[in-house]
Amino acid sequence: MASERILLIQLADIGDLVLTTPAIAALREARPQARIDLFASERALPCMPEALVDQVIPFKGGGNASRATLSPSNLGRLLALRRARYDAVVYFHHFSKRAGALKFWLIARASGAGRVIGLQNDNIGFLTEAVADRGFGAAHQAQYWLDLVALLGASKAARPAQVRREPYAHQTLNETAPATIVIHAGSGGYSRARRWLPDRFAAVAQSLQDSHSAQIILVGTADDDGAAVAQLANEDIVNLAGATTLPQLADVIARADLFIGADSGVMHIAAATGTPVISIFGPSNSEAWGPWAPGAAPTVLRSGVECSPCSYVAHRIGAREGCAARTCMKLVTVSQVVQAARDLLDGKRAAPEAQGQQSPSAGAIQRIEVLGVPVHAVTYECWLRQIDRWVRSDFSAQHVCTVNPEFIMIAKGDPIFFNILQRAAICVPDGVGLLWASRRLRTPLPERVTGSDGVPLIARQAAERGWRIFFLGAADGVAQRAAEVLQSGLPRLQIAGTYGGSPAEAEEDAIVERINASSADILFVAYGAPVQDKWIARNLPRLDVSMAMGVGGSFDFIAGIVPRAPDWMRKRGLEWLYRLIRQPWRLRRMMRLPRFALAVLRQTWR
Repeated sequence: MASERILLIQLADIGDLVLTTPAIAALREARPQARIDLFASERALPCMPEALVDQVIPFKGGGNASRATLSPSNLGRLLALRRARYDAVVYFHHFSKRAGALKFWLIARASGAGRVIGLQNDNIGFLTEAVADRGFGAAHQAQYWLDLVALLGASKAARPAQVRREPYAHQTLNETAPATIVIHAGSGGYSRARRWLPDRFAAVAQSLQDSHSAQIILVGTADDDGAAVAQLANEDIVNLAGATTLPQLADVIARADLFIGADSGVMHIAAATGTPVISIFGPSNSEAWGPWAPGAAPTVLRSGVECSPCSYVAHRIGAREGCAARTCMKLVTVSQVVQAARDLLDGKRAAPEAQGQQSPSAGAIQRIEVLGVPVHAVTYECWLRQIDRWVRSDFSAQHVCTVNPEFIMIAKGDPIFFNILQRAAICVPDGVGLLWASRRLRTPLPERVTGSDGVPLIARQAAERGWRIFFLGAADGVAQRAAEVLQSGLPRLQIAGTYGGSPAEAEEDAIVERINASSADILFVAYGAPVQDKWIARNLPRLDVSMAMGVGGSFDFIAGIVPRAPDWMRKRGLEWLYRLIRQPWRLRRMMRLPRFALAVLRQTWR
């Protein structure tokens, strides 16, 4: 009788394959007599321990690009799969894009397997057995793959990853050094947004050389920033970037006392060797892709900005390249990394990285979803009470977003904005379309709560309670004029400061410093959505205010630059029409409104 034949599919890059090895090892243990073949990226296969599988089938082209499947070499391999007559095929993929389903369907058909196993979501329909895909970060990637092979009788218990090693370290390491630290100043080829700055790696290297007489080894590829770090550090550093194979790299890291790097395949190799790891995360999701080291405690450093992570969140790939500012990486400081490294080298466990407290009171407000975007069932009265609690508490800055149908449609195509809305403390229903949508969805909102009306109400409350307000944004002089208009009617209102500025990355540090020096309690930001909310989200952890809120064109209304619609139009939900008549250039933007209505109707019909 022929032995069972199992085909494993992992077409992504180095780190993905490393995180698959716990599942492959568990399957090998449970099915010692089975023939287990692996179809994987040619670039990643050198790190694969030979004993885990019977045959490797290289997927040329790297990554998981669907077009690479149709190349002559890969098509030839697909045809060869048919001759192997597999009993089962297991996909170690999330099927995040519908376009990629064709590639995986072709592999399933070519394998001829009767059992097709993978993560089930709405993008895939040909699996015979599945584990529910609860989204990126609901479980670590390695645990997802262990859960999959459990359907074939393997243990799903967490176990370490494995990598192939080839002796090399003895050629390069000074074994008499008090400490050896490996630094990877790169992020792999998938996304440069995950990289920490070379000058900061250099500063870390210098500091640890001074404090621990550490031997510093730079690793990675020639495309990483190793050369820049070596030049900036001005110290005796061994630069192996681009000089090792993957098995040689694993050997160097395995013999080190500490590894420091950002999210990358090299970081996953480091975790698999058992070397203590410090990993720096920004745009990517550490809950899904953090160092996998069961029984150990890898140190993950994050800045805690509200918009991070912005890639691989829930069921969306999201913003692969992050944003241009990359504040999430810049706010991880040299001192944080150095302190974490010293704690590990000295045998101390680093304290968990603080991510900022959230107000428990905000969670008491009912939250509904409209097309996947949260909207809180808040009233003006409830909102003002919440602001008062924030100002009187010791909680960190809270972000309030004003949400309308246009914002929801923008968020559906902008993963960074979508994630910000998911994480904001309160999303107020600013838009009559949301009241209509909530009724259609049978979760009616109590009232429309607009930023334009909210700003004067908050100012009145601030005058009574002594809150200090900072006005940021709008055109030159508009913030100052709006503050003066409000103060003329509210003499006790304390204006902490006004500033136009710009949301540009180059101005962030100076603007944050100006706001914090003002001792403001409330920050209004008028850069327009979604730019204003992205600016707040990036800088929220370092803002010494109780509430920050994007207010769009509110300063223009208050300053009298732009008139608001008459009361009768506002009461009938026609303010959008008034603005369209006065500003016909808004027509293109307004086309999002019928698209929003159709999307809500489709959801209710389903």
